[in-house]
Amino acid sequence: MKISKLGLIGAALAGLVATTAMAEYPERAIKMVIPYGAGGATDISARTIAEPLGLAVGKPLVMANVAGAGGATGSVAVQNAKGDGYTMLFARVGTHSVNPAMKATLPYTLDDFRFVTVYEINPVACAVTPASGIKSMEDLIAKVNEGGVAYSSSGVGSLLQLAAVMVLKEFGVKDPLTAATHIPQKGGGAAATAVLNGTATFLCTNSSALAGFVANGQLVPILVTTADPVPGFDAPTAVELGKPALQQLVGWTGIAGPDDLPDDVADKWAGWMATATQDATFRKTMEARGSIIRLMSPQEANEFIQGQYKTFRALVDELGMRIEG
Repeated sequence: MKISKLGLIGAALAGLVATTAMAEYPERAIKMVIPYGAGGATDISARTIAEPLGLAVGKPLVMANVAGAGGATGSVAVQNAKGDGYTMLFARVGTHSVNPAMKATLPYTLDDFRFVTVYEINPVACAVTPASGIKSMEDLIAKVNEGGVAYSSSGVGSLLQLAAVMVLKEFGVKDPLTAATHIPQKGGGAAATAVLNGTATFLCTNSSALAGFVANGQLVPILVTTADPVPGFDAPTAVELGKPALQQLVGWTGIAGPDDLPDDVADKWAGWMATATQDATFRKTMEARGSIIRLMSPQEANEFIQGQYKTFRALVDELGMRIEG
């Protein structure tokens, strides 16, 4: 009888210790990997939410730009980290939708990560210069069919390349890979500059990357890939133009850990992000850049990312855009 009671007491103490250990996370600073360089959309999103998120977490967040290989270097660093919640990733559409769809030799898959949320959506907008004479998607497609049109991107295999091709295909352009000339640049800023100086006719990129150019009249949006209008972008939506499939074509930012991230850690992140994304300064800053703050649960985030990946992969396979190297 005494042994039995001792066993029960021991079990209770063990449960108490386990509960206490779970409640102690986080005990120290958390490393937040940003898989792209300073000044880009991912970096801006991460550093804008860092203050309200840090207050919610109650421990320092160490922001670390681990750039390289189109976001793969930083992603692999988190993939290989211990799944204890002390190394987390600011995942992005490029790292976890475009790269898996486009690149045959990517050193990770979506299954190597556990997403705790997607919290920011960046509609894609297609834009031209006022001097181009193009005032609508109808005008653009007509010029593409005539020939001599070029589009810029942030590189081969980037969201910007995929976006332009997907838009042209949805608007009925035959063989969109050759109907318009692709002019890859070194980064999104350079892609916008290529349109500004006339090297390229148009580009399709995240609204956040275009917001400043649109606000000062340097670029004119002719399409946004959403069902609802985007503040600051006086352009028809994909739904209004009868192209609802383009709603899948959006940028996003989320937070992920290694695939073995424990449930209790994931639950804490969900709570912290619910608090951080309500911060007025964060929302105002991101919405001014054309972002839509939409907090997804882990299940919603995974379904959203998988759905987008499948759409992109189908397009890539259909058009033979897969990058083998």
